[in-house]
Amino acid sequence: MRAVAVGTPWAAPALVELPKPDPAPGELRVRIEYASLNPHDRQLATGATEGLAQGLATGATEGLAEGRAPRVFPLVVGVDYAGRVDMIGSGENRFRVGDHVFGRVGGPAADGRAVGGTYCEYVCVPQDSALALIPPGLDARLAAALPSAGMAAAQILEAVSPRGHESLLVVGAAGGVGSCLTQLARARDVRVIAAVRGDERARMGSLGAVATIDVTDGPAADAIRAACPDGVDALADLASATREAFGAYAAALRPGGLALSTRGVAAGAALPAGVRGVDFRLDPSPVLLDVLAAGAADGILRVPIDAELTLEQAPQALDPDRTRAGGARGKTVIVLRRHGPH
Repeated sequence: MRAVAVGTPWAAPALVELPKPDPAPGELRVRIEYASLNPHDRQLATGATEGLAQGLATGATEGLAEGRAPRVFPLVVGVDYAGRVDMIGSGENRFRVGDHVFGRVGGPAADGRAVGGTYCEYVCVPQDSALALIPPGLDARLAAALPSAGMAAAQILEAVSPRGHESLLVVGAAGGVGSCLTQLARARDVRVIAAVRGDERARMGSLGAVATIDVTDGPAADAIRAACPDGVDALADLASATREAFGAYAAALRPGGLALSTRGVAAGAALPAGVRGVDFRLDPSPVLLDVLAAGAADGILRVPIDAELTLEQAPQALDPDRTRAGGARGKTVIVLRRHGPH
């Protein structure tokens, strides 16, 4: 099968041919139609830290915290996918051949098979993993963009626990997680202040943000104070890679507020008195996937797609310079086999 994989430690990702995997007992094999790109895919592919594989296992979504885990090479990149079940392993299984499914893989296969990622034509996954049926009316392309971004957004909202009419500052709001988080928060009558790169006022406003701040256009602190003169109730920082940058946004919080980081920089950051810092870790759940998919199928949750790529173009999309440039405006989807609503 074709796959985008890292062949050796610190090697660049490349399009390669790998054996088609066979499902172990309790697993199923999915013929992938779409995969979606997440920021930690780039970090994993470029070997940015020693704890990259841990990001797959622990679910650090917009970035990865410290940690070590064994890596299996060649290492197929990617975690999110949508496709059809084409083979079932032995034993009980809640799925059938032909089922249209989407989900998030948990990392490299424990037995050493190089099938842990989703930038490939086939992947084997446990039937009890973060995996769900695609509901009628939901495009498989959108379903592939939903697992990491949607689950992270839902669990971040639960972690910061803002009540109706309270304020939530979302840094990096224009990307996949931020776009979903803005919509979910707005559905709870939370006032979202979206911090983005560039003029995204119209788009973020359509997603439910009451104010949008361009962090490249002058001091963000002044704009945040103008939007929330009495301080912000909670912070979800999806972008800041340093404790200093995270602390600068957390300074806008009022006492009793919570500052959450998806980049693992909350611990040890200098925070205002009475503000608690939390480093986020995703806990993938098939039940949560069902809820998110239903919302997307009903049009309640919009999944913005920024770009579509072929598998051959995926290695270029993993260039770390794209991450440093910032300014993501939704999800990037890798098309292996085009398929619409079913």
